[in-house]
Amino acid sequence: MSNLPDPSATGVQAWHQAALNQGRFLIQRGQDGRSIYYPREYSPFDGSVPEWVEPTGLGTVYAVTTVRRRAEAGGDYNVSVIELDEGVRLMSRVEGIAPADVRIGQRVKARVQVTDGVGLVLFDTVNAEASQ
Repeated sequence: MSNLPDPSATGVQAWHQAALNQGRFLIQRGQDGRSIYYPREYSPFDGSVPEWVEPTGLGTVYAVTTVRRRAEAGGDYNVSVIELDEGVRLMSRVEGIAPADVRIGQRVKARVQVTDGVGLVLFDTVNAEASQ
């Protein structure tokens, strides 16, 4: 894959974070074609050294909970487990809607938010037609 993250990042987690810091969300794929996330040195499926690929970013809310906070502490937010269309799951947040409105089965799309040089994968809702 071209335009790879900073080669000085060592280890797959550091390399993955370096890509996020550049605004790029990447997952891995083993030689058997199965997707892998969170990054690993070797595929848990076939033992191969996985390649880095860019996912579609589309997924479905698999599980969700609302974390309650006082308004002065930033207010409530959701913590969601998202299953990407590639078959892997990750924990994140769905942004742009009230935490109580995030629903299991809801379609979402990933984006990378970079704040103070640190990238984080977040999700926004999409309508059913846009995710086809």
